[in-house]
Amino acid sequence: MAGTDWRAWHGDYADPASALSQRLTVVQAQIAQWLDRTQPRPVVVTSVCAGDGRDLLDVLTGRPDAARVTATLVELDADLAAAAASAAADLPDVSVRCADAGSTDAYAGCAPADLLLLCGVLGNVSDDDAASTIAALPGLCALEATVVWTRHRREPDLTPAIRGWFTAAGFAEESFTAPDDTRWSVGVHRLVDPPQPVSEGRLFSFVR
Repeated sequence: MAGTDWRAWHGDYADPASALSQRLTVVQAQIAQWLDRTQPRPVVVTSVCAGDGRDLLDVLTGRPDAARVTATLVELDADLAAAAASAAADLPDVSVRCADAGSTDAYAGCAPADLLLLCGVLGNVSDDDAASTIAALPGLCALEATVVWTRHRREPDLTPAIRGWFTAAGFAEESFTAPDDTRWSVGVHRLVDPPQPVSEGRLFSFVR
């Protein structure tokens, strides 16, 4: 996405009072709860536009059951991907792909996922791409898979439409966190309809 320095953007995570840090805390809590619920079975996790991977990796690093998690982090920025790979060095079943997460080619061999992280994506793509990406998610998810997603609520607030698109794609809403004093939100949806074949092609392109 031209015009955005994503490494500098991630710097806001260093400020505990920042919106990004607050959102991260909620995302990590959802990941930890999901891992607790799925014990002790092996699980597959895919992170879309993973950045430096801190949402998942910080949780896994502190868990004694991390070895049951096979995870693939997809990130186009080479520096962020390298940072994620370094953070995952002690997690042998976590791999980082420096690839375009907007293309279904990036997910070869790592779908279907039991947990799919779609954080920092839906607020940076067109509304049409957001809708088509959600519609395509059953092709990347296993039955009963959980999707954790984020989206800002600046006007016009797209989150009501996003929640409807998840329902139309065969997901049931598990939770939606949207504090009144913030503009961020974190949604959790579970696939209840049968998974679908992957529709090869383009999922989204960043526009901001």
